[in-house]
Amino acid sequence: MTDARIYQPTKTAMQSGRAGAQKWVLEFESRGAKFTDPLMGWVGSSDTRGQVRIKFDTLDGAESFARKSGLTYRVQTPEIRRFRKKNYADNFGYKAVG
Repeated sequence: MTDARIYQPTKTAMQSGRAGAQKWVLEFESRGAKFTDPLMGWVGSSDTRGQVRIKFDTLDGAESFARKSGLTYRVQTPEIRRFRKKNYADNFGYKAVG
């Protein structure tokens, strides 16, 4: 069982740019089961490590931190983003059909 996972977060739907998405995040895996508070209905857990996220500039920095801390970890590699160059004028170009 791994203690942590290291990954590059994707941008949210509310973002147009890629600022901050180049960083690597070390996130601890949840150990305890989650429970629902009967009074408020909030979801809680006795494991507070699940709330910790540590950001690193490089993958090597995150891996060396995990090794120094004695954590077993897995690296989740990001998918390569393909960018197709588009021209604004293509929206108004004539294309013969059929």
